[in-house]
Amino acid sequence: MSDDIPKTPAYLRKQINTMAGEFRNVLPSHIAPEKFQRVVMTVVQQNPDLLGADRQTLLASCLKCAADGLIPDGREAALVIFSNKVQYMPMFAGLQKRVRNSGEIASVQAHIIYENDHFVWRQGLDGHIEHTPLFPGHRGKAIGAYAIAKFKDGSDPQFEVMDVEAIERVRSVSRGKNGGPWAQWWDEMARKTVFKRLSKWLPMDAEVDELLRRDDEIEAVPYGKEAGPDPVVTAVPSKLDALEHVDDGVDRFEDEVPGPLSPEAKEDYA
Repeated sequence: MSDDIPKTPAYLRKQINTMAGEFRNVLPSHIAPEKFQRVVMTVVQQNPDLLGADRQTLLASCLKCAADGLIPDGREAALVIFSNKVQYMPMFAGLQKRVRNSGEIASVQAHIIYENDHFVWRQGLDGHIEHTPLFPGHRGKAIGAYAIAKFKDGSDPQFEVMDVEAIERVRSVSRGKNGGPWAQWWDEMARKTVFKRLSKWLPMDAEVDELLRRDDEIEAVPYGKEAGPDPVVTAVPSKLDALEHVDDGVDRFEDEVPGPLSPEAKEDYA
């Protein structure tokens, strides 16, 4: 694709509209191509750096995001620029949706732990988590995160806990460690990080495994190389609140905090 193409929203809209048939072929039935295209254009208009980025990679990233059944709205996925090339990065809500639709998992959650919350974590055969956020009041700084998966067969929930030091170690080997989603949405990236660690113990289909593998490749710094320029984030969730989001039938857990997962209270998750 020529580098001298017009860098205007109107020309990009024309290109996106031309791809409507391709989007329709790969998107799941509950996501209308028109809605997907509208989200893409809204993101581009709010983040004009995309217009100057490599156009072929922008269009390819949009198509790949659509093929994975996600929307690049900053919640399910984000469009990120690395060295003038665009890549789409799944966010926690997108991974959450795909995992829940994959078969054996009934629900998955991930939450940030703050220093003024009540948090108890016990390991062992009767391991459980108790988390009560401080409310109202200032919850303090983040001290960790955890993820929980509940299975459709009713077996004990599986969970993973990471403190901030462990989360920051993961961040330190990301090529976007000083910018992009890590700088703008630390809590979302922390939730995604602890979920990805939990996912290694979960039964998932090949498509979700492939999605997680690609996400690792996007974030990882090749061994022996320094991280490149900080990525440019191209979707700001707070500015997309007015969009009509897809009703995909998947519960959102961003603001939920589970009750105790002790044996006495597991019925809360039944």
